[in-house]
Amino acid sequence: MRVLVEADLDAVSRRAARIVADAISSKPDSILALPTGHTPLRLYAELVRMHNEEGLDFSRITALNLDEYIGVSPTDERSFHHYLWSHFFSHLYPLPAAINLLSFTADEFACSQFEIANQKAGGIDLLIAGVGTNGHIAFNEPGTPLDSRTRIVCLAGSTREKLTAEFSRDEIPTHAVTLGMGTILEAKAILVLASGSSKQKAVEGLLKGPVSSQNPVSAIRLHGSTTVILDQEAAGSSESLHRS
Repeated sequence: MRVLVEADLDAVSRRAARIVADAISSKPDSILALPTGHTPLRLYAELVRMHNEEGLDFSRITALNLDEYIGVSPTDERSFHHYLWSHFFSHLYPLPAAINLLSFTADEFACSQFEIANQKAGGIDLLIAGVGTNGHIAFNEPGTPLDSRTRIVCLAGSTREKLTAEFSRDEIPTHAVTLGMGTILEAKAILVLASGSSKQKAVEGLLKGPVSSQNPVSAIRLHGSTTVILDQEAAGSSESLHRS
């Protein structure tokens, strides 16, 4: 596992965008699994800039999402579908060859079909993910089996509490559809981004803690091709990390 520490989120995003660009240059028809949330926003802005100014071509990729709220329509600005279209896809021309997003109406059959289609396509080439403050990756909450597959999950109380900034109490999603830890670990390469002091505990668990279902992101250490990019606040005071 390669760990890089940058000065701030802008620098994290530039480094991450270069890794994504290199992956597409090496394999123009790459299958990319894409995150949402605050941390990746500047990554998408940088990728769009590279597309417009440097000719980075997304036209042959297949784009997947890591997760989606159950019951939140794609037309809702709080949905991950809307997020990805608003911040990324709508700025690309031509569009990616395929955009296969997990649906807000997904059920277990749809999840199994997603797994089958992913396997037939050859699997995810590059999976990009953030880190939740409770150690979740995608919506694999603490207690998630590390061999889990794409499925419907119940959101942890700590995750739902954070959603009060976006949803009224009676609107907060209770369930989501997510790639499983087993699915994530089968990606050919994984890129993990973390920013801000609130992520220090989760990052410490990722880098140094035991590999445990109680801290799902720790399982990333089992993967043979992972890059973790942190800003200095997320890295904390650890002197063992490489600062670039």
